[in-house]
Amino acid sequence: MYGDTPTWRALLDKIFVVLEEYCRLQVQAGADVIQIFDSWVGSLGLEDYRDYAFEASKRLVRAVQQMGVPVIYFGVETAGLLTQMAATGADVIGLDWRQPLDVGWREVGPAHAVQGNLDPITLFAPIEVLELRVKEILRAANGRPGHIFNLGHGIVPQTPVENVQAVVKMVREFRLENQDA
Repeated sequence: MYGDTPTWRALLDKIFVVLEEYCRLQVQAGADVIQIFDSWVGSLGLEDYRDYAFEASKRLVRAVQQMGVPVIYFGVETAGLLTQMAATGADVIGLDWRQPLDVGWREVGPAHAVQGNLDPITLFAPIEVLELRVKEILRAANGRPGHIFNLGHGIVPQTPVENVQAVVKMVREFRLENQDA
């Protein structure tokens, strides 16, 4: 990336071609939304993201949107990159669990929806703790349209299925409580 920038850019072009076709096939198979999971983007500082990754990310976001589906753009440990990630034009910005939802949403800006951001390890906690964390996130969303409740990263092996089911129930019931209020 630093030592041979032309080769870096050529690699990103090749990755773009593969991912664009993969996303196209997903959309043709019926996907209603595409999530771009940028696994290593959080390893970059803001300047490196701007210089070495932003244009490629923006290009992929725009290409997928032209397929007629919204795009969720997610990376781990991206708190310092959220404003720039939002500048890709993605419809939704995913937040990991390290970033408080309300703070992350401010960084992303009011034009974007957000997805997140329960720590997946919380799914191993007792139900009382799990309920507290779910409600903290939902209260931070404050009923604002555009929040997709989700984990702040993928589910890990051995996660108790009953706890996942309990979270789904908690989110649904919380929404009903707010609608009745």
